[in-house]
Amino acid sequence: MKGQTGTCELCLREGARLTEHHLIPREEGGTHLETGMLCSPCHRQIHNLYTNQELALRLGTIERLRDDEKIKKFLKWIKKQPATASVKMKKSNERKRKRR
Repeated sequence: MKGQTGTCELCLREGARLTEHHLIPREEGGTHLETGMLCSPCHRQIHNLYTNQELALRLGTIERLRDDEKIKKFLKWIKKQPATASVKMKKSNERKRKRR
């Protein structure tokens, strides 16, 4: 569901515009599995840092995502940003080298 506002399950910012994130990506068999509601910056950052296979194999819960070293620095930073802030994202160099 796009367009709804609330609390991001990953960064815990309130009043953020939320998007639905499939914890196991759809192309990896997660079409009808659990989802999480994330703010757009968190959702984009996840897909910029990790391949769908990585998400399916080792990061299939909000807790696992939150505890992963690659995203911890981002979460620390984004928590300080207003929920309405527009944030630009880039794929990590490591992610650019990997194929989906």
